[in-house]
Amino acid sequence: MSESSEITYIRGDATAPSGKGVKVIAHVCNDLGGWGKGFVLALSRRWPEPEKEYRAWHRDRANNDFALGATQLVRVDRYIWVANMIGQRGTRTGSKGVPVRYEAIDTALSRLADKALELGASVHMPRIGCGLAGGKWSRIEPLINERLVSRAIPVTVYDHGTEAPR
Repeated sequence: MSESSEITYIRGDATAPSGKGVKVIAHVCNDLGGWGKGFVLALSRRWPEPEKEYRAWHRDRANNDFALGATQLVRVDRYIWVANMIGQRGTRTGSKGVPVRYEAIDTALSRLADKALELGASVHMPRIGCGLAGGKWSRIEPLINERLVSRAIPVTVYDHGTEAPR
């Protein structure tokens, strides 16, 4: 039994989190204010608020904490919140490599943990940072274990459809 057995992996849709109680759906956003590809589309199909709040947060970034590592919690339902976590620089793979920023995701997860404990919530997510951001799950999973699981926050990771885990 490896310690990663603490994260529950299921096949399904992270925008329809399973289980009882308060739930936070966590996902990674970029630091450019762009919202239009990947998991965010599924979120926007279900609720307009996370995109609206993220865009407003970016627009007003001179006066707030919008930056790599920041986490914005948006309530979308009586028991459901969405965590917009800024964990990628830009949106394209370029000379500096893929957009994912592991340190930023680490910081964002640590902020997310504080909020989840405050709300008494479980955390639900796709394989964050591994889609368009180009990250490797083998680097992100330990961060989730360290920041969330070690603080006894239940985490469920959703694999959509037939995509194979990386």
